[in-house]
Amino acid sequence: MPPPADTVKVAIEWPGAFPKLMEIDQKKPLSAIIKEVCEGWSLGNHETFALQIADATNFYITEKNRNDIKNGSILRLTTSPYQTALQLHERIQSSSMDAKLEALKDLANASRDITFAQEFINLDGISLLTQMVESGTERYQKLQKIMKPCFGDLLSFTLTAFVELMDHGIVSWDTFSVAFIKKIASYVNKTAMDTAVLQRSLAILESMVLNSQDLYHKVAQEITIGQLIPHLQGTDQDIQTYTIAVINALFLKAPEEKRQEMAHILAQKQLRSIILTNVIRSPTPINDEMAHQLYVLQVLNFNLLEDRMMTKMDPQDQAQRDIIFELRRIAFDVECEPNNGGSIEKRKSMYTRDYKKLGFINHVNPAVDFTQIPPGMLALDNMLYFAKHHQDAYIRIVLENSSREDKHECPFGRSSIELTKMLCEILKVGELPSENCHDFHPMFFTHDRSFEEFFCICIQLLNKTWKEMRATSEDFNKVMQVVREQIMRALSLKPNSLDQFKSRLQNLSYTEILKIRQSERMNQEDFQSRPILELREKIQPEIMELIKQQRLNRLCEGTCFRKISSRRRQDKFWYCRLSPNHKVLHYGDLEESPQGEVPHDSLQDKLPVADIKAVITGKDCPHMKEKGALKQNKEVLELAFSVLYESDEYLNFIAPDKHEYCVWTDGLNALLGKEMTSDYTKTDMDTLLSMEMKLRLLDLENIQIPEAPPPIPKEPSNYDFVYDCN
Repeated sequence: MPPPADTVKVAIEWPGAFPKLMEIDQKKPLSAIIKEVCEGWSLGNHETFALQIADATNFYITEKNRNDIKNGSILRLTTSPYQTALQLHERIQSSSMDAKLEALKDLANASRDITFAQEFINLDGISLLTQMVESGTERYQKLQKIMKPCFGDLLSFTLTAFVELMDHGIVSWDTFSVAFIKKIASYVNKTAMDTAVLQRSLAILESMVLNSQDLYHKVAQEITIGQLIPHLQGTDQDIQTYTIAVINALFLKAPEEKRQEMAHILAQKQLRSIILTNVIRSPTPINDEMAHQLYVLQVLNFNLLEDRMMTKMDPQDQAQRDIIFELRRIAFDVECEPNNGGSIEKRKSMYTRDYKKLGFINHVNPAVDFTQIPPGMLALDNMLYFAKHHQDAYIRIVLENSSREDKHECPFGRSSIELTKMLCEILKVGELPSENCHDFHPMFFTHDRSFEEFFCICIQLLNKTWKEMRATSEDFNKVMQVVREQIMRALSLKPNSLDQFKSRLQNLSYTEILKIRQSERMNQEDFQSRPILELREKIQPEIMELIKQQRLNRLCEGTCFRKISSRRRQDKFWYCRLSPNHKVLHYGDLEESPQGEVPHDSLQDKLPVADIKAVITGKDCPHMKEKGALKQNKEVLELAFSVLYESDEYLNFIAPDKHEYCVWTDGLNALLGKEMTSDYTKTDMDTLLSMEMKLRLLDLENIQIPEAPPPIPKEPSNYDFVYDCN
C-alpha cells in the first residue's frame, strides 16, 4: 500500500553508523524530525544538528525547501548551519597554515548553500574575509617564496568563498572599502599570479562594476585597459573570458561622455587585433560564455555610433556643409569656384545639378536630407568615408547613375541614408546587449572601422542589385527589401572576414534571391478557392494534434536550463523532462551541461501535472520581478516562464532560446488542455498544412477547381434501374 501523500520514505546517514531508513511526516515540524533521528542514534543536543541532501551540493533541508524531499532521497545528519558557520568562522582564523587552508576549502564548498551563507554572514563573515584579503594574507607574503603553491591555494579559496557568499545577493556590494578594491586590483595587475586567484579577482571586479555605480568609479581608478591586455595574450580561455567581461562591464557602466574616450584607449592598445589573434583565431574553440562576451563587446562598440545616429544636421553649420561640398568635389573633380567666377544664380544652378546627380532628395539644400533621425549625421559620415577610402567605387557609382535616365538612376544620397538606417536596425545600434545572446560576428573584429567598411560593401551591393532588378525610382522600397534580405542571409553564414562577407553577397544575386523566395514561398493563389478552404479547415485539427504530440514528445526528451545569477561564468544547470505517461514533470540540478538525455531516476524532484494551475510568461513571472544586473533585458523577459502549482508555489524557467521557449510553453499549455499560441506553433501549422494540402492536391495538378460544387442532378423519373443483388 503506498504511503500517505504527506509522508516520504528516505535513508539518513550518520558517519560511523549504518544508514537508517525512515518515513518522514511532512506535516511534522522539522525540529521534531531531527530530534527523532538524533534519539535513534543516542545523540543529545538535537538543536545543534540539521539534515542535508547527501549529494555533491550538500544543501541543508529547511522548512522552506523540505517539500523538495522525494521518496528514495538520501539525507545526511550533520551539524546545524549555525554551528558549522561558527566552527568555520573560528577555523579560518587559525594560526596554523594547513588548518587555515583546510578551513577555507570547506568554507568555499559550504558557501554555495544559502542557509549556511546567511548564518556565516550573520557572524560578520564577509568582513572577516575582506580583512583577510586586505591585511591578513600579508603575513604570509614572506612565506610566499618558499610556500608559493600553499599561498596561492589559501588566497584562491578565500576569494572563492567570498564570491560564493556574495552571489546570494544578501550583502550589498556598496559596503566594501577602497583598501579591499585596491588589493583585488593588485592581484589583477600582477603579471605572474595564480590562475584561480586571477579568475576570482576578475569576477569580483566585474560584479563590483555591474552592481554599483560608486564602485565603478573606484575600480576604474585602480584598473587600466593596459593592465588587462596582457591577460588576453595568454592561452587560458577562462582568463580571457573574465578579462573581456571586466572590459565590457567598465564600458557598459562608463558615463556617456567617457565612452568615446575609452574607445580611443581600446583602439590605441589594439584591443581588437589582440582579441582577433589570441581569441577568435585561436586553435581553441570559442565556448558559449566567450561568445557572449564577444557579442557584448561588439554591441557596446556599435552603440558608440548612437550619438551620431541621433544627431540632426544643422543646415546652417558651415563645417557640416563642407562635408557635402567635399562629396561633390571628389565625385566631379571640381574645385570650389572663387566668388567672382560667374553669377550667383549660375553657381546655384550648377550646385543643384550636381546634388541631383549625387542622388539627394533636396537638390537645393541637401543638408535637409540629414535632419531625419535615425540615421542623422551617421549617414553623412559613412558617405564621406566611402568617398575617401573607396574613391574609385564612389566615383563609378555616382557617374554611372548620373548617365542613366532619371527614372532608372539609383540615387546615391537617398540610398546611403536609407541603407545606414537599415544597417543600424540590423545591428541594433543603441540597444543594450542581451543576457543570453552569443551572436557575435568575427568579421567585425577584423577592421578598426568595421561599420564603415560594412556600409561600403553594402552600398555597392545596393547599386548592383538596383541594376539587376532594372529598378526605377518607384521601386526604391522593393530594392531596399531585397538588399536587406541579401545582407541578413550573408550575415547568417557568419563570415570570418569582410572579404568573405563580400564573397557571400556575390553568390546572393537578385536572381538567386528570387529562386530562394520561390522555393520558400507558399503559392497562395492555389489555396483561396472555397473547396480548398473547406479542406484546410477539415485538416487543421489533425495537424494541430500532430503538433501537440511533437511538443509533448520534446518535453519527454527534456531540456537543460541555465540558472541565471549575477555571476554568469560559473554556470549552474538544471534539467526538466516530462514522464512518458505525461503525468509528472521530473527535474533536478546538474553539475554541468549534459551530453544527451538525462534519465528520470537521476532527477530527484517531481511535480505532478495534475497539480499545475497555470503557466505564466514574461514580466509576470516571479523571477523576472527581482532586480539584478541586466535581468530586466527585453530578450530575457521573452524567454522567461513559470509554472504555478499548489498554493502559490512556482517552478521558474528561463529557456535557452526562443525555440525551446515555444516548445515548453506549448507543451505545458497542451497538458493543461489550453490552446497552443506560440509563434513556433503558427509557423509549424503553416508549414505542415501547406505540405499536406499540396500532397492531397497532387493529383489535381493543372485541373481547375470550381468555386462552387457541381449542381446535383434532378431525381430520375423512376427507379427501375435499382435492383436487389440478392
